[in-house]
Amino acid sequence: MKEAPRSDAATLTNALAAYAVDAMRRALPDEVAARARLHLLDTIAAMVSGAELPAGVAGRNYVARWQGAPVAQVVCAGFRTSPVEAALANAMAAHADETDDAHPASITHPGCAVVPAALAVAQEVGATGEQFLRAVALGYDFCGRFGIAMGGGPFITERGFDSHAFGGSFGAAAAAGALAVSESRQMASVLSYAAQQTSGLATLFRDREHIEKAFVFAGMPCRNGVAAALMVRSGLPGVGDVFDGDPSFFSAFQISADVARLFDDLGEKFAITETNIKRWTVGSPMQAALDSLEHLIRTHSVRADDVEEAFVHLPTEGALVVNARKMPSVNAQHLTSLMLIDGTVGFHSSHDEERMRDPAIVAMSGRVRLVPSEELMQAQPARQAIVELRLRDGRSVSHRTYAVRGTTKNPMSEQEVEAKADELMRPVLGEKSASIIEAVKNISKAENLDALGRLLAAS
Repeated sequence: MKEAPRSDAATLTNALAAYAVDAMRRALPDEVAARARLHLLDTIAAMVSGAELPAGVAGRNYVARWQGAPVAQVVCAGFRTSPVEAALANAMAAHADETDDAHPASITHPGCAVVPAALAVAQEVGATGEQFLRAVALGYDFCGRFGIAMGGGPFITERGFDSHAFGGSFGAAAAAGALAVSESRQMASVLSYAAQQTSGLATLFRDREHIEKAFVFAGMPCRNGVAAALMVRSGLPGVGDVFDGDPSFFSAFQISADVARLFDDLGEKFAITETNIKRWTVGSPMQAALDSLEHLIRTHSVRADDVEEAFVHLPTEGALVVNARKMPSVNAQHLTSLMLIDGTVGFHSSHDEERMRDPAIVAMSGRVRLVPSEELMQAQPARQAIVELRLRDGRSVSHRTYAVRGTTKNPMSEQEVEAKADELMRPVLGEKSASIIEAVKNISKAENLDALGRLLAAS
């Protein structure tokens, strides 16, 4: 751990607390700061577009009933409220569907929990834009490492918990705490209060409306992290060694003490540079398939009428997630048909439930075959896809996507991220979309977050 003692089991809490506090005084490397600005913009765009979706509306309506002190802006609303309430509403909007970023190694969605937490507390304490950006990068580090420490996917499938809630809680707490307190002793208490609130059950995957999922992935951990930070800021003392000894946070969940090694490279490796941005605003398992379809359409000038059958090969687990789902943005057959008919897939087309009843889409969907693949389950990098099109003229064309556009193996450019953000925000906030993009590009120069908060208010 750079500029901090090695994180052995006896000093892990103190080492993490000291590193988090010091993060506010340590400039980010230029390439990390540039990456952080892109993830900040991508998450803000997800918050804005998600504010119009059921989970975003539900979160906003909930906090509107009991508005607290008018401190933090609720995105796309005409009011401010307490940082804890704003964090909950904005985070649920950020994960109202499958638009936000993802850290594959931990199987977490850092941005939707970390960014709203940092934004809410930055407005409470009057933080500068540079402090805000540093807090966001710190939150990604804690989210990713704690998600890995908790076991990621196996932690969900084998124990019935959800790693998103654990990673998100500590990511939000670190980002909020670094802005709210200035002493490592206080930060240790912040982490302890966050640990007391961690939860999240895999039962969330029975949610068909994407509302409880938005709460568990984003709203709950973000709210809890902000609450932990502001409780300590207000004077509440906490336990100073939550990650050490027995009992500890890790022993309670029967996690090996060797997790300390996951934090040794803090300050040298940054999780935000290992986090993917989605090019397509749809469920992750379909990202590679849409990349392959786009390639086939452009290379072979394929139109929907040319296609006799389409075979979409996905890793087995991913295929289960997107097979004939009710939601258009996570339905493989629908998205394949949409891409073939429209030539592309955008946010609004992929969320238009009426298009699922379009006779042309329905007919094309009947010719799409989803093929679960155990071979692709083992492929690296993960979430590859093969799309094969059998054409009416007798030809067969196929393409395999190895590195999905937007992943760290095939990253989106700054211009691509800005274009995605504008597509998401402009229908909701109009001309303010360009101003938000510009504000995020220059966030390090901002004296405070007031101007950004005003831009995110309802038009």
